[in-house]
Amino acid sequence: MTAESSALYDVPGPKALARHRLYGGIALLAIAALIGWIVYMLFHTHQFTAAKWTAFQYKGVQDLLLRGLANTLKAFGWTVLFALPFGALFAVGRLSDHRVVRLLSTLVVEFFRAMPVLVMIFFIFVALKVAPLWALVAGLVLYNGSVLAEVFRAGVLAVPKGQGEAAFALGMRKSQVMAYVLVPQAARAMLPAIISQLVVALKDTSLGFLITYEEFLHAGKLIAANLDYDLPFIPVVMVIAPVYIGMCLLLSWFAHWVERRSRRSPSARGGAPVAPAEVSMGLPPSARA
Repeated sequence: MTAESSALYDVPGPKALARHRLYGGIALLAIAALIGWIVYMLFHTHQFTAAKWTAFQYKGVQDLLLRGLANTLKAFGWTVLFALPFGALFAVGRLSDHRVVRLLSTLVVEFFRAMPVLVMIFFIFVALKVAPLWALVAGLVLYNGSVLAEVFRAGVLAVPKGQGEAAFALGMRKSQVMAYVLVPQAARAMLPAIISQLVVALKDTSLGFLITYEEFLHAGKLIAANLDYDLPFIPVVMVIAPVYIGMCLLLSWFAHWVERRSRRSPSARGGAPVAPAEVSMGLPPSARA
């Protein structure tokens, strides 16, 4: 929708456009000044001197960082593996026609969404005496899985009501309606929110260093603690932060790639695939659409 045809706001006139350009210019100058000040302070505190970066040339330091990165990806992989089915299961439970199942699923989802992630991780690690990796994974699964359950439920409910009613009119069972009609249409709408939550899960793996899990941030902390110059954490952060940012950007790129693929797929252009119930009823293609 173009600005000229938008009904959501008035089209800005020449004076408003001039003000917007002025505000944009001021904001850009403020951001540039902030970045310039940060760079100046880094040089002023001698953060780019060779002595403060020599440690990263040692093989032991490099191995420690790589081992921490591998542990971070391991924790993230297990979290994704369990959080997605957890979210799907409790989303189905919240959409169930059975009142008891719906209430129990709602209780679980709302409870773990409200609990701080760090509290859950510490409780599982200290009270239940679970190994650091699995305590971290369990806490992340309970929280992120509960959030994903709401994402899945909202995505299914966002599909026009008539789609489900038409499928029921064709004689399809509720499981078939969900699998063949509602979920395929909701998947594309849910994808950005799912990837965003996975990015949160990836960043939250850094909480593992609080329970001595040797992930990427924990490795950086060990390196900084053994450096004998002022402000040792700054070079370490300058090494670790771009890696976290790169992994999050890679997830976002993957989401865009999947979305582009889904737009080119026949099912995305032609609607949901033909369900077995429709074939068994002998409906013509025009009626199946």
